[in-house]
Amino acid sequence: MQDDSQDSDLGSGAEIPEDSDDIVAQTSDERAALVVVNAYMHSFNEKNVAGTNAALHFPHIRFASGGVHIIENPDSIPNDFFERFAISDGWFCSRWDYRRAIQSCPDKVHFAVQFTRYREDGSVIGRYPSMWIVTLRDGQWGVVARSSFAP
Repeated sequence: MQDDSQDSDLGSGAEIPEDSDDIVAQTSDERAALVVVNAYMHSFNEKNVAGTNAALHFPHIRFASGGVHIIENPDSIPNDFFERFAISDGWFCSRWDYRRAIQSCPDKVHFAVQFTRYREDGSVIGRYPSMWIVTLRDGQWGVVARSSFAP
C-alpha cells in the first residue's frame, strides 16, 4: 500500500502526469481549505520551505514512519530540507492522485488524499494515501495535521 513503485506502469523516461482532477470539495469551507492543500503541494514541488510553511498551522503534527512528529514552528524545518529529501530517495516531485473532503464543519475539514512521488525520469517512488486535517484559525486556513503512509 505504501510503495507501489515495483508495480508502476511508469518506467524510466515516462512523463510525469499533472495533478489528478479527482477532487471532492462541495461546500465553500471545503473549497477554501482545498486552496491551502493545493498551495502546500505547489510549494513542496517548488522546493520552497517558506511557501510550504505558509500552508501549515503550527504546531503541526505528522503521523508517519511509526511515530508522531510535532513541528513546533516554521523554524523547525531546515532550509536544506528539500536537498536532503531529494538525495534520500531520488525524489523530484509529487502529484496528487486524489483530494477528497470527507468531513467538514465551518472551521475544519478532513481530507482523504493520495499523492505519488516521482523521480526525475518519471519512475514512481511510491503512492501514499493520507489523511489531512485543515483548520481555520484567526481567519486563515492551514494544514494542522497529516497522517501518512509515506516515510
